[in-house]
Amino acid sequence: MSRPPVPPFVLETAIEKVRLAEDGWNSRDPAKVALAYTIETRWRNRAEFVNGRPAVESFLARKWARELDYRLIKELWAFTGNRIAVRFAYEYRDDSGNWFRAYGNENWEFAEDGLMGRRHASINEHPIREADRKFFWPLGRRPDDHAGLSDFGF
Repeated sequence: MSRPPVPPFVLETAIEKVRLAEDGWNSRDPAKVALAYTIETRWRNRAEFVNGRPAVESFLARKWARELDYRLIKELWAFTGNRIAVRFAYEYRDDSGNWFRAYGNENWEFAEDGLMGRRHASINEHPIREADRKFFWPLGRRPDDHAGLSDFGF
């Protein structure tokens, strides 16, 4: 299975890869999203280590079961060869109605077929008031004309 665009990345394909990843995560479909990773993918997500595509799917199912109304924006930070660095922010609420915004950086490394073999994520989050939310598009893919991270000054 191939997952275009594939490395080595140029600016246009790196931007496309980031947007495809954002779109996938905004689908909140763990099985679909897990297919973007190699069978033996290795993750560090905060302090949790996730190894292998089945573990990724389980991780994402747990994540989106507790992070409700999840909306994510990713932005390319840097790229070279088969690696891409992104920064991101996402908003969600818990089952008690409390809202949160998380910010972070991810470092990605891709196999020749375009599947992600490594993902290292550093994430910080904090509670926000519902009135301070910024991400209001309908659940799913962020509209092309919606503001990005730099537009918000994040």
